[in-house]
Amino acid sequence: MAERAFRTVLEGGSYFEGPRWHDGAWWASDFYRHTVSRVAPEGGETVVLEVENQPSGLGWLPDGSLLVVSMKDHRLLRVSDGEVTTHADLSGACTGLMNDMVVDSSGRAFVGDFGFDLMGGGAPASASLKRVDPDGTVTVVAEDLRFPNGSVITPDGGTLIVGETWGNRFTAFDVAPDGSLTNRRIWAELGPVPEGGSVQELIGQVVVAPDGCTLDAEGHVWVADGLNSRVLRVAEGGAIVEEIAAPEGMGVFACALGGDDGRTLLLCCAPDFYEHTRAPVREAVLVSTQVAVPHAGMP
Repeated sequence: MAERAFRTVLEGGSYFEGPRWHDGAWWASDFYRHTVSRVAPEGGETVVLEVENQPSGLGWLPDGSLLVVSMKDHRLLRVSDGEVTTHADLSGACTGLMNDMVVDSSGRAFVGDFGFDLMGGGAPASASLKRVDPDGTVTVVAEDLRFPNGSVITPDGGTLIVGETWGNRFTAFDVAPDGSLTNRRIWAELGPVPEGGSVQELIGQVVVAPDGCTLDAEGHVWVADGLNSRVLRVAEGGAIVEEIAAPEGMGVFACALGGDDGRTLLLCCAPDFYEHTRAPVREAVLVSTQVAVPHAGMP
């Protein structure tokens, strides 16, 4: 891997996740400070929302309302004109903490969950993908995903690509006009499907652990490899066409393309992902680097 120049955007976090570029600024959740923040390109932070039950995925409805995953109580929050309401309660459809999310241009949110008690040492299990419609209706749209995590939707709205952290792969679906998912297929196979009865057994077999991700204008996915301290640019079919190592001593757990020209890649970095080590300290950082191909939605 070639040496990269990084710019520190923000320090003092516990564990950043769900980064997005929206309305001229970065947005990110911080799990253990329980905050959602707007971060200016030059680095100033404004806390927009505090989420007692741990924030994760972020997205916006067509009317500009902010959607925020509340992980531990399985709610999707809606922030509009400073008022916070429950957009949807997904507790009946989750078997682990709610996690990352992508929202399409119609305001439909696709949300994953852990599938098991990761931090408590539970036995790994598959999880489902949920769709939350603009009216708050919850529908399970895919089953048997191995920790559905970072997701992207193609600019035409026709394809949803989901990273499976414990699956060494991305899985794709066609998105029908009504939001249903069909034509399930492997979009990128990055290693054999791990088999094992514990998290440690799985970790030992994971070649690439897809975490937060972002889509570029050439149809490649930049993805944080949550166990290997790097971000990868992945092509459909599984070829890794570019690799960037995280800053020394850091893992990278999510990434996003943004900036005025769409060519700034933001990395959410921390030494590890474990709650008991991250919550007491403020070692997480947001760093950025420049890449050649812009975000899929940028000029």
